[in-house]
Amino acid sequence: MEVNSSPGLEGVEKATGLDVAGKIIEYIEKNAKPGATKTKGKG
Repeated sequence: MEVNSSPGLEGVEKATGLDVAGKIIEYIEKNAKPGATKTKGKG
């Protein structure tokens, strides 16, 4: 997963009145499964 510290969501958030980044994090928290990564390393 890549996290962009400046994804440029200001425009869409202003237009919709939604906290888009917050909604993405909520979705990940609800749907993430421990140990279900596809990485090949131990990181």
